[in-house]
Amino acid sequence: MAKKIILALIILILIIIGLFTFTNLGGDSVDVYLDGENVTVTTHTISNIDTASLNSEICNYTFNVMNDSISDTETLKNGISDICSYYGIENPEINIDSSLGPNQIPVIVHVDGTSMLPTLQDGQDVLLNKTHNIHVGDIVVAESDEYGPIIKRVSEIDENMIHLVSDNKNISYEYINGELYEVKGIETWVDISDINGVVISY
Repeated sequence: MAKKIILALIILILIIIGLFTFTNLGGDSVDVYLDGENVTVTTHTISNIDTASLNSEICNYTFNVMNDSISDTETLKNGISDICSYYGIENPEINIDSSLGPNQIPVIVHVDGTSMLPTLQDGQDVLLNKTHNIHVGDIVVAESDEYGPIIKRVSEIDENMIHLVSDNKNISYEYINGELYEVKGIETWVDISDINGVVISY
């Protein structure tokens, strides 16, 4: 009798393990890794879909998020979920990992100009963390309505408005078409939504 009970328990345990394994195999997931300029996407699914096209589409979308000032990790996950849904994968587990750690979006940015001397050099590449969590003294990349893409230091924060200044305080004068012009670093206000992120390595 004891042998029958033990055998029944073993069979029950094997059934439970089998069900657990089957349930895990049925889960779909997408792993995205970013290092600032490259994106790697791996999709795990038992669905019969074109994962190469799916991964390619997710890669392209991720690059768009990296270059969009108002996008963040939540935007990225929602967009990936929408792409997966189009391919027939509903509610996948989406894992974002990066050279900065989980749920971070690093972006490599090229410095153009001398307005941030001596801190940043013309032609230098810097690593940006896409975030709107900024503080006075941070160096940020922003989209300015007046100047276009700029890299500047935060000098003041007034609710959602951010005052940005150049590190280079030198003032020079140039004659252009017979007129004398003062040339100095940019100072401007931008909305926090125009901030692409904070420079964390240079």
